[in-house]
Amino acid sequence: MNNSHFYPIGTAGLAWGAAELAQWRACQVRQRSYADDVLCRIERLRERFDVSSYGELTYAGEHFPLMAARSRGWQPDLPTMLVTGGVHGYETSGIHGALCFLEDHAQSYAGRVNLLVVPCVSPWAYERIQRWNFDAIDPNRSFCEGSPVQESAALMRLVAPLRGQFTAHLDLHETTDTDESEYRPAVAARDGKPFEPCTIPDGFYLVDDTQNPQPQFQQAIIEAVQRVTHIAPADGQGGIIGSPLVAHGVIHYDMQALGLCAGITGARYTSTTEVYPDSPRATPEQCIAAQVAAVCAALDFL
Repeated sequence: MNNSHFYPIGTAGLAWGAAELAQWRACQVRQRSYADDVLCRIERLRERFDVSSYGELTYAGEHFPLMAARSRGWQPDLPTMLVTGGVHGYETSGIHGALCFLEDHAQSYAGRVNLLVVPCVSPWAYERIQRWNFDAIDPNRSFCEGSPVQESAALMRLVAPLRGQFTAHLDLHETTDTDESEYRPAVAARDGKPFEPCTIPDGFYLVDDTQNPQPQFQQAIIEAVQRVTHIAPADGQGGIIGSPLVAHGVIHYDMQALGLCAGITGARYTSTTEVYPDSPRATPEQCIAAQVAAVCAALDFL
């Protein structure tokens, strides 16, 4: 079946060029405000955390400050954890989960762990409710040396001085129905490849690192989250999104080989959370609460 059946931009079998990219950009409409939804909340945290900009995105005359919050009184002998949200800007609960954690829970870990929290890695995409950045590239396949992706490169620069000091990294994501209806058809069209349908799992799951599996860490997170929302079951092939289940609600990806955000720290304990916001069994509030529960469970495990 050709790509044109699934996606309105491009010609089946041909990768996009400049004209198709321009056409795609013209379709991206600003639908919400990073300044109102994210920056304002981060600014209110300055009394409790060291809040600073670690760079700026610039796209077609638009400028987005990239913000991070870190523990005050940073102590080198304490475990250190990175929390990232909004690597994919359309995955809303990750951004608001990171912010809610900072607002309501992070202070209870003061003096026990060093925290570095980046609530929204991809603000241009947050405003467009989009997975890709301005250049139609997925930031979460672009965390690699010399990355051409502004979002990925800026976060890697922030983390670089601390690489090797992190104990854990939790990267907050969602798997949505639009992954199947919009994003994966768009990838196929962009790359001139056939679209191959996949099943979207109904429920929360985690992605562990193939090269550094930490099953007890993942299990601790799953146990905490299942008190908030349901865990995704296996599909008809015994897996989730094409990967075999290795435990209840857990699959493996090769973090560094795929250029995933969760592979940037060199931490022993890493995981990518995946919330399913389109489930009839979960509200937006539950999705945010699931992300917060995951972060707290990871910290409690440490």
